[in-house]
Amino acid sequence: MPLLSLSEADLRTRTSLKWQTFEPDVLPLWVAEMDVQHHPAVVNAVVDAMRGGDTGYPCGTRYAEAYATMASDRWGWRPEPDQLRRSGDVMNAILALLMGNTAPGDHVVINPPVYPPFWQVIEGYGRHITQVPLTASGRLDLAALEAAFTGPDAPTAYLLCSPHNPNGTIHTAEELAAVATLCATHSVLLIVDEIHAVLVDPGAGFVPVLSLPEAQAAVVAFSAGKGWNLAAFKAGLFIRGTDAQAAFDRLPPLANQSTSQMGTLAHTAALVHAQGWVDDVMVEVAANKRLLADLLAEHLPGVRYTPAPGTYLAWLDCTALGLARPRDHFLQHGRVALNAGADFGADFGQFARMNLATSPAIITEAVRRMAASLG
Repeated sequence: MPLLSLSEADLRTRTSLKWQTFEPDVLPLWVAEMDVQHHPAVVNAVVDAMRGGDTGYPCGTRYAEAYATMASDRWGWRPEPDQLRRSGDVMNAILALLMGNTAPGDHVVINPPVYPPFWQVIEGYGRHITQVPLTASGRLDLAALEAAFTGPDAPTAYLLCSPHNPNGTIHTAEELAAVATLCATHSVLLIVDEIHAVLVDPGAGFVPVLSLPEAQAAVVAFSAGKGWNLAAFKAGLFIRGTDAQAAFDRLPPLANQSTSQMGTLAHTAALVHAQGWVDDVMVEVAANKRLLADLLAEHLPGVRYTPAPGTYLAWLDCTALGLARPRDHFLQHGRVALNAGADFGADFGQFARMNLATSPAIITEAVRRMAASLG
């Protein structure tokens, strides 16, 4: 059976955010949860812990060791044990890094369109955003970054999403090396969110930023929560470059205390036993990307979509439809829930984000509804 084959009826029994936020007649293709069953080893790790009462506080370095082995096997790079510390989820890790390494009033660079919590974690804690948008082709704009680093709102930190959410760009080794060099030259702390690292198309080459010599002053936030659909189990890792010990030393108290025991067990089991599982999921996601492109070409040619290799999300340009708020229109008139593009940056109100980690049948029905909503 395909991994992404659960029926809508089965999925509607779930009590998570994705399936409970909207009315029962709405197809939810918004928040980044997968419509998938877990690898048996992950299920067993949680069930065995519950049956054995192993529900205390996390201990040891199993998660970090499992990540290091995965990094070696997948990417040919292995961090040393002292380069890793446990964290809660990725956004808690990023918050801790910003709180420890920047001051209220400092500027932090981000690249719109970008994951909505990036905006919130900066502005919500007294820092200011310096926007350096991606280029029209969805790539990092190195000249604009350099200008921002030397301008009147010069930042103390740069928060980079790699691969990029929402558009699925995989940054190249050359781009990442250039970014890291700019950061080192201008004393900007490079913080990289790599939660989507394994969510890449078959054959696509993700580059961990810390595998590059130029990036050893950077710090990475990682969690298996996204790649293995384990958001319910809070756990993650801080990973520093060999020259970034000071960034760790400045972490605030309790930065390592939000990791859960069950999260540690579930995430470790995923990293150890379910590498093939996530690769199989991404084979199916790649097929769903092709399906969506074909469906849009046939039924919604006004929606522009370019499949990208670093995501199970689709970034849809609805400008040609002439709708005031595409996401609201498709929810109200098509009963399909997408993410609003404006949440990723004020200039992207004509975009919407669609979750493709679901069955082909649900994607097909969603596009049918969206097309019908336009009359």
